[in-house]
Amino acid sequence: MDIAIQIVALLLWLPLNLLIVAALLKGEYRRFPFIFAYVIVELLATAAELPAYWGALSNTLPAVNLRNFIYWMDEAIAQVLIFAVVLSLIYRATSGLKSRKLLRTALILGAVVFATVSLLIHYTPGPKAGIWMTPWTRDLNFCAAILDLALWALLIASREKDHRLLLLSGALGIQFAGEAIGESVRQMAMLGQSHRVALLGSTLVVTADIARSYIWWRVFQKAHSSSPTVAARIPNIPDLRS
Repeated sequence: MDIAIQIVALLLWLPLNLLIVAALLKGEYRRFPFIFAYVIVELLATAAELPAYWGALSNTLPAVNLRNFIYWMDEAIAQVLIFAVVLSLIYRATSGLKSRKLLRTALILGAVVFATVSLLIHYTPGPKAGIWMTPWTRDLNFCAAILDLALWALLIASREKDHRLLLLSGALGIQFAGEAIGESVRQMAMLGQSHRVALLGSTLVVTADIARSYIWWRVFQKAHSSSPTVAARIPNIPDLRS
């Protein structure tokens, strides 16, 4: 059942992320470089994890250790990039504020301090990185969710509503909430050694990621499928006075 769910999730998630890349390559990657980098890294991480995952089905210790190492390395890189995505969206949302430098500095330093303190609290030396990586990534998702909530509040309070940023940040909120809940369920499963509970947590995480990918794809697709401006549709009118 676990393999079947992962295959179905991959068949939904992979095309959506390829569509996001295709939409961004039409020009939007210049405005949202961190989103572009995050999606690319997700695709590369999936390409690296799949062979390791299938190899680990043999249950040999080297194959399992390799799978775990690749998974947690990809997870750490993804967490750094998703922080960069949120902070870049906040940077765009605060471009019109007078106190933008102070606000940006406070948010960035706060995020770095939170991530460092959480790592020091949960880190446990040993071969099983999941024991401390699971609560650490859960805390990082929670911090990113708080930053995304602050971004949402800035966008709502702004006089000129940027609907694209609202949708992008809203999709991130769905992802953060789903991943935070899913990681908590996974941790409960590790303590109780329940495979079904762990499967439920993984399903929540995957569903949230798919929902975020779909919303992002629709946002960037709409940016290129919208009708041209009126000025672009009106042909040049000759000067009748000449």
